[in-house]
Parts: sequence; C-alpha cells; structure tokens
Amino acid sequence: MASSGCCCMISPITHAFVFFLLVSSSLCSVRSSETGGLHPKDQTFRPGDELQKLKIITEQMAVQSPDGDIINCVLLHHQPAFDHPRLKGQKPLDPPERPSGVNTNGMGAEDFQLWRMSGESCPEGTIPIRRTTEADMLRASSVTRFGRKRPTRRVRRDSTGNGHEHAVGYVSGDQYYGAKASINVWTPRVSNQYEFSLSQMWVISGSFGDDLNTIEAGWQVSPELYGDNYPRFFTYWTTDAYHATGCYNLLCSGFVQTNNRIAIGAAISPTSSYNGGQFDISLMIWKDPKHGNWWLEFGSGILVGYWPSFLFTHLRDHASMVQFGGEIVNSRAGGFHTSTEMGSGRFAGQGFGKASYFRNMQVVDWDNNLIPLSNLRVIADHPNCYDIRGGINRVWGNYFYYGGPGRNVKCP
Repeated sequence: MASSGCCCMISPITHAFVFFLLVSSSLCSVRSSETGGLHPKDQTFRPGDELQKLKIITEQMAVQSPDGDIINCVLLHHQPAFDHPRLKGQKPLDPPERPSGVNTNGMGAEDFQLWRMSGESCPEGTIPIRRTTEADMLRASSVTRFGRKRPTRRVRRDSTGNGHEHAVGYVSGDQYYGAKASINVWTPRVSNQYEFSLSQMWVISGSFGDDLNTIEAGWQVSPELYGDNYPRFFTYWTTDAYHATGCYNLLCSGFVQTNNRIAIGAAISPTSSYNGGQFDISLMIWKDPKHGNWWLEFGSGILVGYWPSFLFTHLRDHASMVQFGGEIVNSRAGGFHTSTEMGSGRFAGQGFGKASYFRNMQVVDWDNNLIPLSNLRVIADHPNCYDIRGGINRVWGNYFYYGGPGRNVKCP
C-alpha cells in the first residue's frame, strides 16, 4: 500500500499557532463584548482579520490519504452545518450525558481510517472534511441529487422502489431514544457505479410515507458517491423519505461534527477477511436528554458530533423503530439480478469469520439507559439473494449474521 503524505505538513508549530489564534480571537471577542466594543484605532488584535487568516491557513492544511482522498482541516464554525439559518453564529455544543450502561473501559481507537495511517490529524478547533472533487459531482445522476439517496417509500420489507433490497433486524412498538451496535467491516463487490452496498443502523420515526424521519450511520461501498470500492464510514439523515431533505455525511447543512480525528466519508482500514481476522466498529446514536439533539459516538467515548433536533419533525420527540442491517441497490443491469454483494458476500449460515454480523445490539430507553432488545425481528426481502439469521448469547447479546452474493442459481 502506498505510504501516505501531506499536501501541507501540519507541524507542531502550526498546531501551536492555530491554537494561539483560536484562543486569542476568542479572548478578544469576549473582551469586546464586555467593554461594549473598542474603537478600531484602539484594537491591536482584530478578531475578524485574524480569523480570516486562520481560515486561509487551515484551508491549506490537508492530508493526502493513500486511497487518493484529500482531507481538509476546516474551522469548526465554518463547517457546512453552520450555513443553516438556525445555526449561524453559534458554536458546537458541549458533550452530552452518555446513556447509563455504556462500557467505559477504554476510549476506543480513532485511527481506523486510511487517512490517519501517517499519524496526522487536524488541529484542535478544526474538523477533517473529505474534499469533494469535480469528478465526484460528475458521477452523480444530477447536481440536485448529489450526496442523497434516491427517494423510497419504505426502508424495509420493500424492494420494488428503486431496487433497494434489505436484510435487517428491527424493533418497533415502543419509544426509542437511541441505539448501539458493533458491525464488522468488509469490502463487498459492487457491480456497477449506480449501485451501493451498506451496513448501518437506522433510527426511525414517522410513517413509511413522505414524512419518514431517519438518522443513519454505518459503513458503505458506493462507487457513485466516492469513485472507488473502499468501505467508508458514513452518516445520513432525512425528514421526508429521502425526497428533498438530508444528505450523506457533511454534504449539506445538518450534522454538526465536533471531532478533529474522524473524517466522515473516509475509507476504513483494516477490514475483515474471509476465514481470517475480523474487524468491527461500534456505533451509538442517542438523544441528549438536556437539549434533545441526537449524538453519534464511535467506539467507546469518542464523540463524532450531533444532529440538531430542529432538523426533524417526528424525531424531535423519539424514534418509533430502530433497525440494523444491510442494504444494496439492484439495478438489474442486463435484466438479471445484480451480483453486488451484501456484507461479506456470504450467506448468514456460514457464520463467524465468513458472514457479516451485527452484535451487542441495544436501544436507549426514555430514562437514558442502554437496554437489551426485547423483541428483535429479522427479515430479508429476497432470502435467496441475501439472508439473515438472529441469535442471542452471553457475550454478543442480541446478534445476527446477514448478507449474500446477490445473483446465483436461486437468485437469477
């Protein structure tokens, strides 16, 4: 694998300078507000000017990833979320109260992405954002649909709308305030540019019509979105069943990122191998009891950021369903079912080391407690193409294996 390098070296001196500018501008802003403002001739340090300089500096800071991505370091308050009218002029919120029952042993690893292989990260006060290229835009079906899933009337049990097919486990019939699971990561084959394969959690509310609200996170292989076949850490949200609201990652105003070491949309490494080592990622989404925003945590204690509650209609209160599992797009090129793989590309019956899995699935209750699933149901749209098998034990709690190869003798 090619070694990674920097487009612009982020040295300790640069880190220190960035920190100095952030602190100095912050202090000056406070002083100005407390004294009713200073006359220009009295100001020896102008926050606006210095922050503009800092913006130029951080925009020049970029990490070249081995997979060809360029990761830019962007000031926290210059990320896309703060283009939203409701967020303009604000700053990211402080960390929320975590659900009780969360394992607090260790903090987890933040170096699970290819761009971090050189040990680089973005300075405090900035966040890493995968650079969107002209080629990325040109691959999209249209400019307006760039970074968005195609509209669908259902998230599960239906594979006729736009060819989406699923193998999922889900719980419903209660009020849910979050979910947690560990998912092993693979590199499934995707047959053409207009298909994808993903494994994720959905936090869902509303009907399965045009008012569907979802918050989603997991890993995906999407040649159309990223231009390659690497599995990538992703997020998604919508408030209208994928029609006009929401997007992947940070491609629109919505998700507020707070972490300077994780790049949403960047490639994951390592990945699991057949009959070899298994690599999984743990994700938790939960509703902050104090402010009502939905937070995303990676590993144990690593906050990625949050979805402001005002983005949503039904999810402003709680979720009515939580779903875990795999999804692919079947374009039926040539009139046949796609050979795009789900998960590892192996059926659930092959088990550990061969099939994909979700393990230690839990939900968050009304009192901010992580609790086991009580009524997990599993279902596959096309079990001859992709299937799923659930179980429960003392180590993995609620779990299931899922996936498949797509087109085969029984799935023509």
